[in-house]
Amino acid sequence: MSTITSEPVVELPVQEFVLNLTEVAAVKIQNILHERGVPDHGLRVFVSGGGCSGMQYGMALESQAREMDQVIQVSGIKLYVDPASAEYLRGATIDYQDGLASSGFQIDAPNAVSACGCGGGDSSGECGCR
Repeated sequence: MSTITSEPVVELPVQEFVLNLTEVAAVKIQNILHERGVPDHGLRVFVSGGGCSGMQYGMALESQAREMDQVIQVSGIKLYVDPASAEYLRGATIDYQDGLASSGFQIDAPNAVSACGCGGGDSSGECGCR
């Protein structure tokens, strides 16, 4: 007679995903949602890469999360982040700057490393293809 033993299932804590918004950015996003008549939409925040420019951040208004998205509620705003982008955006802060020279959203992502499409980039932002 054989005995089947099962080991207990151990649940490991899931690392909490944090994406921050400054108060200025939150107000700007809420204003955009209301101006466009879609106050129930969320903001997709994503990272795309390639070429010598390295990683680039993007944002888009979306009506709902996609499968596998992490949804973060910050200041009443839903932020949607896909799993690939989450790796780079963990701990990031989204801000909105309104200055004479330029205006727009800025993302400060401490986990992002400047990289080049040639593979020669490093954390100092130096590119190996120059």
